[in-house]
Amino acid sequence: MINVGQYNTLRVVKEVEFGIYLDGGESGEILLPAKYVPEGTAVDDEIEVFVYHDSEDRLIATTEEPYIMVGEFAFLETKMVNRVGAFLDWGITAKDLLVPFAEQRATMREGGVYLVYAFLDDMTGRIVASSKVDKFLDNTPPQYTVNQAVELLVVQETELGYKVIVENRHWGMVYKNEVYTTIEPGDFVTGYIKKVREDEKLDVSLQPVGYQQAVGDGAIAERIMDELQKAGGFLPYGDKTDADVIVRTFGCSKKNFKKSIGSLYKARRIEITTDGIKLVK
Repeated sequence: MINVGQYNTLRVVKEVEFGIYLDGGESGEILLPAKYVPEGTAVDDEIEVFVYHDSEDRLIATTEEPYIMVGEFAFLETKMVNRVGAFLDWGITAKDLLVPFAEQRATMREGGVYLVYAFLDDMTGRIVASSKVDKFLDNTPPQYTVNQAVELLVVQETELGYKVIVENRHWGMVYKNEVYTTIEPGDFVTGYIKKVREDEKLDVSLQPVGYQQAVGDGAIAERIMDELQKAGGFLPYGDKTDADVIVRTFGCSKKNFKKSIGSLYKARRIEITTDGIKLVK
């Protein structure tokens, strides 16, 4: 069975001047145009392709990598708007992705970037997208375990932190005081479940639970030593350094930075001065 809007591994059944045909089972033979055929491909080889409908509603294959597949969320840019709806750049050269007006949360404009969900239209079977993303998120109670690794799509920065979509299924929150790297809306990152709250919302971390304790016990201390070596033995960071600078430089909170330099000082590996820290020679 062909999964439209997904990757499929299909067998080559014949070669023609304009490409190759793949065995689509009940869906019939599916064309992979010549410009997408990997060099050396022969009859009976199996090849992984993305399958969608062309402008004439025929199934067609490509080896291009789409920015979004059916069942996924992504931020995509609007290339054109006409009387049918908005057409998005989804990484497929031959055809843009339609967001019908009925599926637009707010009116889409050419050049705008929007969070959308890709799905198969019940009436036509074609791949379309919607910016009404809430209706595609799972309303059943989330079944995750603490420290479970999950894929996150960063959606929005808020006062508390970053609103994320977890595993294409649930809303979650990564709190700002636990983010030690640069992330922004549209990023796909790995996260770890911290807590399933009573309201069934998810608290998520970008580090495994317990990571901060490990960081305080030595990993950041060694990072500080490495940075000192690279800088020739002195770094202008200390108690008065802005917390954001510490996060960008060492990938940890200011609290863990201070804890680590305290440990290094007690071990007589560094000196703490009025304007920074330096290696003990």
